[in-house]
Amino acid sequence: MLKNTPIYPKELSWLSFNERVLQEVEDKEIPIIERVHFMGIFSSNLDEFYRVKVADVRRLITFAKSDKKKQHFSSLLVKINERVFELQQRFVVAYRQVMADLDKEGIHLINEIQLRDRQQAYVEEYFHRQVLPELEPFFIDDRKAMPLLNEASTYFAIDLQLDDSSRRFAALEIPTDKLPRFVSLPPRKGKREKVYIVLDNIIRSCLTDVFRRVIDIKTAQAFTFKISRDAELELGEQITQNILSRVTRSLKKRKQAKLVRLVYDRTMPEFLLELIKKKLKFGRYDSYTPGGRYHNSKDFMEFPVDFSRHCYKKIKPLPTLPEGESIFSRLSRGDQLAYYPYHDFRLITNLLASSAIDPFVKEININLYRVAKNSRVIAALINAARNHKQVTAVVELQARFDELANIHWSNELRDAGVNVIYGVPGFKVHCKLIAILREENGKVRYYSHLGTGNFNENTARLYCDFSLLTSDDKVGKDVAKVFDLLKNFEKQKNSKKIYNYIAVSPQSNRNSILEWIDCEIKAAESGAPAALFFKCNNLVDGEIISKLYEASNAGVRIRVIVRSMCSLLCDRPGLSDNIEVISLVDKYLEHARCYVFYNGGDEKVWLSSADLMTRNLDHRVEVTFPILDSHNKKLVLDIMELQWSDNKKARVIDKDQNNMQIANYNNKSCRAQNAIYEYLKKYSKRCKKTA
Repeated sequence: MLKNTPIYPKELSWLSFNERVLQEVEDKEIPIIERVHFMGIFSSNLDEFYRVKVADVRRLITFAKSDKKKQHFSSLLVKINERVFELQQRFVVAYRQVMADLDKEGIHLINEIQLRDRQQAYVEEYFHRQVLPELEPFFIDDRKAMPLLNEASTYFAIDLQLDDSSRRFAALEIPTDKLPRFVSLPPRKGKREKVYIVLDNIIRSCLTDVFRRVIDIKTAQAFTFKISRDAELELGEQITQNILSRVTRSLKKRKQAKLVRLVYDRTMPEFLLELIKKKLKFGRYDSYTPGGRYHNSKDFMEFPVDFSRHCYKKIKPLPTLPEGESIFSRLSRGDQLAYYPYHDFRLITNLLASSAIDPFVKEININLYRVAKNSRVIAALINAARNHKQVTAVVELQARFDELANIHWSNELRDAGVNVIYGVPGFKVHCKLIAILREENGKVRYYSHLGTGNFNENTARLYCDFSLLTSDDKVGKDVAKVFDLLKNFEKQKNSKKIYNYIAVSPQSNRNSILEWIDCEIKAAESGAPAALFFKCNNLVDGEIISKLYEASNAGVRIRVIVRSMCSLLCDRPGLSDNIEVISLVDKYLEHARCYVFYNGGDEKVWLSSADLMTRNLDHRVEVTFPILDSHNKKLVLDIMELQWSDNKKARVIDKDQNNMQIANYNNKSCRAQNAIYEYLKKYSKRCKKTA
């Protein structure tokens, strides 16, 4: 590893990724409702960024052991806030443009000033019948402490001028957890249009009524603000303590965690802003983001969608199983590779539902990280337990922001008789495995799933992920070893367990990837062709980056498709001359991890649950697995090449991470996600003919 490996700060790289999301809002070629949804994604991303990554930087400042380190992280925090301010300014401009473009399409999001008589009457009736019963304002002054605020909510800071010329200040939570943020209004007479108003503006239109006339109010003004808290769970080191109760208690503490960010209406009077800061006890390292009139723009992800012509056309997922054939019969003839959302996720639910009732299936093991709200995966596991199968579910209680859901599901599974393992102490279980043991001809046969994404029917419609289903006993025995590790983690975490076909974090993933890169370096140094082609969500691990610099200097051609953070410095002469990096942000979220090694022309293709991050390689249980079937290998390689050829949605990741669009030198347009679907449709037809 190079000493002091040059890297691009991962936090600033993440903001570059969110700029790519903002570019989708700004792109007028995208259907207008999709641009609205991208506004929500941009805002939601930024909220999580402050709760997680900025909170980490704050901790590094607090616990820095030297002035030099404290200064370094303090300087980074300043750069983060400057970059956020720049992006927020662009977001405001983009928001106004989107609203104008919605107007052109007869979709109007109006405020309380723009209400017509009929609409005003509707709003007032809706306010008193639906909204007022949910409102609980509280007064703010120097004498009393501020109540605990919910970071998921937006608040009004209200400036009240009373009839006796005195002044009072109050705050109010906007109850979007109980009422819709967007309320449909009657259209203007004779107009074919859709009219909406946000809940905030319904309250503004009747603001004095919020106080139920118990005080005499002359005027009232409301200004929005919201907070972000540190999202880190403090679980402590006592591994013998019940992890379920520890996560539950830590979630309660999260509601009282340190504040890291205040977003506020830039028109809020200075004295009111300072009062809010003081009452919330914001400090010197906290972040302040002046914004527009509305916050929680993440709610735009749920903007009413009854305008199909203004959205992306939904694709019909391609089938993966022939009609009338059991999944076990299909897998006995060879591996099955699926790529969501282009393929139908029912491949997985069918596997589990079939296993639940198949008399020859004796045992089912599965990892659960994030599952859907009404999960057919969970239902199948419960049914398997009812049918007296031996079922083990490894439920990761520390899946960030899904902790409560996973506690719920773990209780449901346990009550149904499923053996539930609540993750492992000190390590998140992030691999995507299923191990099914089936009795065939008096012997046990292994049916396995290895994947890059979660067992979640909802995200499988939006996230691009690979699933490999195989009946290969050699691979199956390796997968069974991983579950054996999870069931006996304390005894086996430091063992030199031999996996014949897969690599596993924290035991062998890092060393395996480094060794595979070294093979390409040796090939290049001997004058042979050498290449690496990686796709991942994040590339930030210092040792991996250092090894890629070494490979570049040896003459290895390196291509990387990275969705989010990239700390590798591109375009740096003498350091990364042979490295090219692009990023894809489009209608589906690129979530798959794929690592291809040229290997003298006989490419090794590996898929993985692990990104190239220190946490994935050293502090999680992750699995990297090979694609052995030649047809499936070609499928993955062709998909990767289509993504590399994208010149519509791809962006170049250069040394400054400016997100410039890929140049189109041959005037051939390629939008990878569309091209992949067409390719897979043709591939599916060819497979049917040869079946």
